Amino acid sequence: MTPTKLALENISFAYGSTQVLQEFSIHIKDGDFIGLIGPNGSGKSTLLKLMGDILKPDSGSIKLRGIETELISKKSFAQSVSWISQGHPMVFPFKVSEIILMGRHPYHSLFSFENQEDFKFSERAMKATMTSEFSDRFFNEISEGEKQRVMIASALAQDPELMLLDEPTSALDLKYQIQIMNILKELNTNNTMTLVVAMHDLNLASRFCNRIILVNEGNVVSDGAPSEVLKKDILEEVYGVDLDLDFKNGYTLIHPMTGK
Repeated sequence: MTPTKLALENISFAYGSTQVLQEFSIHIKDGDFIGLIGPNGSGKSTLLKLMGDILKPDSGSIKLRGIETELISKKSFAQSVSWISQGHPMVFPFKVSEIILMGRHPYHSLFSFENQEDFKFSERAMKATMTSEFSDRFFNEISEGEKQRVMIASALAQDPELMLLDEPTSALDLKYQIQIMNILKELNTNNTMTLVVAMHDLNLASRFCNRIILVNEGNVVSDGAPSEVLKKDILEEVYGVDLDLDFKNGYTLIHPMTGK
């Protein structure tokens, strides 16, 4: 039986009077590559923030390897779980290599400096994300797709067990979308990285993820392999549109129907 990496049990969360999640439960297993899908406002980003200890649940429990996250220090948690948000505004003129090295901060005290091990992890992360070629450039000078690769490299330099990503392919053209997803797939397959990715592109989720969790109005609608979750009746009910589904080369392809 595959061990559970992160368990959310009966999680409820509200922004003021707006209830976002109600007694929500999921278990993330070692080696999962989860595509977290659902309409806008379904609770995907909030769920990721709860997983990443950025938000605290109003009730329920979150456990990392069976230990309540409330009992884990911020530093230890940051060494185990990395978080990549949407958008990467950078005020100061940092170079790419400097940002990637920042991923090692959870391993340092306030006045300590980077050591050889930090540079080793940073170089390994740059190699895995193909960012070495522009590591000396300033972050604000590179393309959006390159910026996303840099942020993945920085998260990878943390040497985490679990990586959380919020819409990593949004606002990217098709070339960079595929490039980012290929990098994540490689990390999952060859580096046994456990990944949870909030995403809106159902076809990318079908192609790259080994598990999909469909959420709507703060509840799990369906959870399983892509072929089990990406079904016409389920998707049409949740998204409120007519869809045409094809099954090709082992993957489900979803197309909105036109002319209706």
